[in-house]
Amino acid sequence: MISREQAVRTAESIAAIQQDDGGVPWPEGHVDVWNHVECLMAMSVAGLHEPVRRGYAWLARHQRPEGSWPMKLVDGVPTEPGGESNHAAYVAVGLWHHHLVTGDRRFTEEHWPMVKAALDYVAGLQTERGEIVWERDARGRPSAYALLTGCSSIHQSLRCGVRLADHLGDPQPHWELGADRLAHVLAAHPEAFADKSRFSMDWYYPVLGGAVRGPEAFELLEREWATFVVPGLGIRCVSDQPWVTGAETCELVLALDALGDRERALTLYADVQHLRHEDGSYWTGWQFANRRHYPHERSGYTAAAAVLAADALLGLSPGSGLFRDIDGTAVSDPEVCGCAAVRVPPGEEGL
Repeated sequence: MISREQAVRTAESIAAIQQDDGGVPWPEGHVDVWNHVECLMAMSVAGLHEPVRRGYAWLARHQRPEGSWPMKLVDGVPTEPGGESNHAAYVAVGLWHHHLVTGDRRFTEEHWPMVKAALDYVAGLQTERGEIVWERDARGRPSAYALLTGCSSIHQSLRCGVRLADHLGDPQPHWELGADRLAHVLAAHPEAFADKSRFSMDWYYPVLGGAVRGPEAFELLEREWATFVVPGLGIRCVSDQPWVTGAETCELVLALDALGDRERALTLYADVQHLRHEDGSYWTGWQFANRRHYPHERSGYTAAAAVLAADALLGLSPGSGLFRDIDGTAVSDPEVCGCAAVRVPPGEEGL
C-alpha cells in the first residue's frame, strides 16, 4: 500500500503533464474527455485545485452545443470529431466527485449546465431496449451498436448526475429512469452489446459502474478471475496476451472495494506497485513474457486510477466512497425496460 504522500506525488505527476490550455493528454499527445476527467478527479483527491480548475475550464471551452465533445483533440483541435456517449457522460462523475471532495457549491453550480447538456446528449442515444449506443458520428448519426464497458460507465454517470440534480434542486427524473433501464440491460441482456469479451474491462465494469452488485457481482467476477488475474502482477488488459496493465488492475481494485472484498483489493493493489516509477508516475503496463514495459510509456490515466484506488482503500478524501455508493437498482419489469419491444418472435429464435 502506498502512503498519502506517495498518492499526492502521483497526482503531481499528472499535473506535470497537463498542457498549457488545461487538457491532460495521453502519452501520444491527444486528449479525450473520459481520461481527462479521471485525471482531474485524481488531482482533486490530492488537493491540486488550480490544475483541476484549469481542467474544467478546458471542458467548458470544448463542449459542443448539443452537449458532446470530440473523441480526440490535439492542441485543442478536434482530430476525431464523433462524440462518444461515455466520454460526455463522465463529466457528471467528475463534477459529483469534485463536490464530494471540496464541498464547493459555487463551482458545482457553475459547471452544472455543462453536465445537464452532456447527460441529455447521452440520454438521446438510449435505445428502446435500454442500452446506450456508443457515439454519434460527425454528421450526427447514432451508432448501430452499444459497448458494455461504456454503458457500465454511463450507468455510474447517470447516477451521479441524479445526485447532482437533486443536490442543486433541479431534478432530472428521465436520467434516473434511463439509469434503471440501463442497469437492467447490463445485468440481463449481454446480447445488447458488441462482443468485446477478450478485454478485461468488459468483465469487471458492470460491477465497477454499479449495475451489478451483491451475490451476482461476486459470481460475475469469479467467472473470469483465472482468465484475467495474474498473481503477483495485476490483471491482463486482454485475455489472449501476456500483458498486465495498471489502469485495469486499479479499476478492479475499486470494484472489489465497492463489494467489500477488501482483502483481494489490497492484494491486487500491492501487486501492481511494480509499475510505480520513482517519480510517482506509473508505467501503463508490463509484458511479462518479454519482461518489459509495454507500451514504453507512463500514462496520466494509469496514475489517476492508482490515486483513486488508493483513496478508496485509505480514505484520503471525502470522495473515497464514490464507487461504493452507486445505487444500482434496476428495473425488472420487461415492459418498462423495453425487452418486450425487442423480443425475438416465437419460432425465430435461431434466425
